[in-house]
Amino acid sequence: MSVLRLPTASGDLEPYQLGTFGAVTPVPGPWKKREVFAAVHVVADPLGDPVGSTAVDWEATLAYRRHLWSLGLGVAEVMDTAQRGNGLSADHVTELIRRTSEEAKTCQGRAVYGVTTDQLQGHDHTLPAVVTAYEQQLEYVESVGGEAIIMPSRALATTARSSDDYLLAYDRLLSAAAGPVMLHWLGEAFDPALAGYWGHPDPWQAAETVLEIIAAAPPGHVTGIKVSVLDPELEISLRRRLPPGVRCFTGDDFDFPRLIAGEDGFHSDALLGIFDAIAPVASAAFDHLEQGDVPGFHSLLEPTVALSRHMFEAPTYHYKTGVVFLAYLTGHQDHFRMLSGHEGSRSIIHLAELLRLADRAGLIADPDLAEHRFKPLLSLAGIE
Repeated sequence: MSVLRLPTASGDLEPYQLGTFGAVTPVPGPWKKREVFAAVHVVADPLGDPVGSTAVDWEATLAYRRHLWSLGLGVAEVMDTAQRGNGLSADHVTELIRRTSEEAKTCQGRAVYGVTTDQLQGHDHTLPAVVTAYEQQLEYVESVGGEAIIMPSRALATTARSSDDYLLAYDRLLSAAAGPVMLHWLGEAFDPALAGYWGHPDPWQAAETVLEIIAAAPPGHVTGIKVSVLDPELEISLRRRLPPGVRCFTGDDFDFPRLIAGEDGFHSDALLGIFDAIAPVASAAFDHLEQGDVPGFHSLLEPTVALSRHMFEAPTYHYKTGVVFLAYLTGHQDHFRMLSGHEGSRSIIHLAELLRLADRAGLIADPDLAEHRFKPLLSLAGIE
């Protein structure tokens, strides 16, 4: 194994020896103290049309879900990590739900499924049309025996004129649900089209609408809410006010160890895109938490925070590139291609820093493979 010459933010090259920090050994769950889901990516077919029906490598995509289940993590399917609304078509969504639900039953793995309105085209929709589109996807998830996560809707964001419209839409949708569902609050950093969701530009005011929706839902219909607003104080405030039986799932990829560990008797469960990338370390960390070893939990996860903050740096919605990049470096897929060509969304300097941070976090179990796969990217960038 040779020393790599990696580009830095200043544009210089510096030597870096992979494998110095060693890899963390995973300790598969399940765990009882926290519910843990990874929002999981899809593997593109490198020979297919990146925007066509052959774009997904279904077997490699399902193999990665089996990997996560083998570590004890649950799978959050067709979320934004899977390039939902950013390359994954509505037809792909339906097919992926079907395939994953079948695989979950075979593997006895836990899976939850995102529901939104991405089958709607254009921007001119009525509120009833948006609700109907939601109901169609919800009905499909329930028909395959899946548990639904009601994701934000770009169509609803452009149609709703006030918080009252959100209250009305979610009331109708939750009343139509046959079983329990989770809600999902995705901040505009993850999707700028969702700015002002819940009818308020101020997230703290928006939280009041969220709580009102949950309180008005039929008893037992809302089991949790995933909060991806990158404001830990807002999440802490919200989770304290949730009704009994409603879990708070952190989607804060900047401050997740603190939020999961909890304080003053309150904690967040986990539903995170970064857990796709750091699954082996996360599994070992949750084993420590299960044993009551909170310092051990933090000692494993804290090195991944720098990695996550770099991966999710602005523009945050390009974090999926880093997720797929690490899956490629660690041998979980054979290529670094993405739907709609999004592998080009981050610079070689960004990717080089991801490699360093992943190594320091204990994620590079095979340094020779990672080096072999990163060198061609350097060559493409003109670095020999």
